[in-house]
Amino acid sequence: MATMVTFHAHPDDECITCGGVMRKAADEGHRVVLVVATRGELGEVPEGFLGDDEELWQRRVKETHDAAGILGAARVEFLGYTDSGMMGEPTNDVPGTFWTAPVEEAAGRLAAILRAENADVLTVYDDHGGYGHPDHIQVHRVGMRAAELASTPKVFQATMNRDRATRGRTEFAERAGIELPDLGDDFGSPESVITTAVDVSSYVTYKRQAMRAHASQISEQSFFLAMPDEAFGFTFGTEWFIREGAESMSESDLFG
Repeated sequence: MATMVTFHAHPDDECITCGGVMRKAADEGHRVVLVVATRGELGEVPEGFLGDDEELWQRRVKETHDAAGILGAARVEFLGYTDSGMMGEPTNDVPGTFWTAPVEEAAGRLAAILRAENADVLTVYDDHGGYGHPDHIQVHRVGMRAAELASTPKVFQATMNRDRATRGRTEFAERAGIELPDLGDDFGSPESVITTAVDVSSYVTYKRQAMRAHASQISEQSFFLAMPDEAFGFTFGTEWFIREGAESMSESDLFG
């Protein structure tokens, strides 16, 4: 059996983009390791949500471990950087944020985990972080360099299928009776560059449970949890990746 390390920017990112492949890999007997760059310190919560003297990062670390258990992760590690906030915010430049971290330094931390685990597969994000968040872009930069340092054989860049989302958005929203958010120009990647489409429809229940574990950020009224089951399956039943050197839409598994 193989080992997959899946690298993410903040708590809850893992279940949204890679929750299906994580649980699928675990069910197939592979070892799954979750690495998170930050503890999501800049997330927002309703007033009174946290307990007395409880910091948001403490709740989000616990939520990450709970979600990781649902998704079958055998190990959870945090790289020790702080949340940078959305692109253009003053928090981007605060010392200690992931966005300001030297790539070589952060890659060294991740590479140490890759070597210790003798990782066969690493997941990161595409080169624009899926939608332009600075910490997501940094996951790509740091992850790709860490794979070089550790000689990790396979690196998959998690993304979203922009073309499929655009094709199905209006029709499916009308059929399902829901309103889907507008897709920005930097959303996901075109099908022409996507190499790997993994059917995780059998694991969407686990993905939804893992999202619920991140209750500080994903409420029952959120886009993710409020949609009907059919809509959720359509949106999250396939996970999309780019692997350098592979042909467009040529792969259906991370361990093939």
